[in-house]
Amino acid sequence: MFQRTVASPNQDVIRPLSSGTHSFPNVHLPPSTDPPSPSNPAKQAIWLIFGASGHMGRSLANSAIAHGDKVCAVGRQLEDSLRSMQDWYPGQESSYQGTLCDVRMRASVDAVFEKALKRFGDIDVIAICHGYGVIGACEDQDEYEVRNQFESNFMGTLNIVQSSLPYFRGREDGRYLIFSSTSGALGVPGLGPYCATKYAVEGLVESMLYEVDQFNIKLTLVISGHLRRDDRVQSASPGLVRPDTASGAHTASGKKYQHFRVLRPSPQYSSPDSPASHAQRMLQWIGDNQPTSTVKAAELCWQLGHCSYPPLRLLLGTFAVESIRDRLKSIIEEIEDWKELHFPPIEGMEAADEDQKDKEDEQEQDDHDEVPLSARPGANGAHRNREEEVVATS
Repeated sequence: MFQRTVASPNQDVIRPLSSGTHSFPNVHLPPSTDPPSPSNPAKQAIWLIFGASGHMGRSLANSAIAHGDKVCAVGRQLEDSLRSMQDWYPGQESSYQGTLCDVRMRASVDAVFEKALKRFGDIDVIAICHGYGVIGACEDQDEYEVRNQFESNFMGTLNIVQSSLPYFRGREDGRYLIFSSTSGALGVPGLGPYCATKYAVEGLVESMLYEVDQFNIKLTLVISGHLRRDDRVQSASPGLVRPDTASGAHTASGKKYQHFRVLRPSPQYSSPDSPASHAQRMLQWIGDNQPTSTVKAAELCWQLGHCSYPPLRLLLGTFAVESIRDRLKSIIEEIEDWKELHFPPIEGMEAADEDQKDKEDEQEQDDHDEVPLSARPGANGAHRNREEEVVATS
């Protein structure tokens, strides 16, 4: 089991324990979702978590194991080792399985799904937490970088869904938790292709929602703000390209920051205040003091896997709520600003519009002629006025 300790005012850390109790964060989904509670205890579920070696995936696996669920945690084939994934929870082999996958390859995804079914006999919830992004101007990202982001983020998600959907459809029950991002709702300078992949995932999931509802399959997009890590194994801020204050040049202290890779900017985008460097500056400014607790987010996601009425979108953290709300507000304002704009008629439709207008005018005149003079609006008033004029004159 696990015990939550506080390492700093802004950081929750989960450490595995061989025994003891787990102190769960005091956060709850709205009652309208019918979440687990003492009066509505959750049944044991089997989780398949892709991208489990990331900070959100790891925290979700911790939460599920601590609640008594079973977990198949899937790491990244090119970055994690099978041994490290298998050794996460010593002594809990009956509840845990660790494996690796390259989500870009359908065969690799199929193999993981079959392995999890063989081990646990069933799968109830699939959490798709994997993701990969490149920080840099759109112009600086070559075709390989762009395609790799789409292959990982969009095609990887589609591979997982297409591999598992027949199984969920056959049992007429299943649930997907698909981790998106605020970058799937608003464009972020320096993250153009990454944002495009998240927009694509959002469109895919929202479309599928209508297709699979008849099979009692639920999908939720989990949209988080900036999440702070709960696993402090790695250094504080690896992978940031920091400006040299003396020379103004950029030196690389590494190439990765969580699931992002930082590109060295080309000269035209290398100025300290370049909009293309916004994402990098944001990471440097935040450091490891992200405002949203991963531990609390994982607890809410565990409840999401067990509630009766999950939402299409679950926004986690004030940053996610405020930034997306402001984005939608700006879209509405823009629509209102331009709603009176008239476009030229389609070729061939102008004459048809004129004929329709003439017919409407003729019909209006016919309706007017059929109304008796005394019943027409203003007729009685006009008659009285004429009588008053006659009386006054006489």
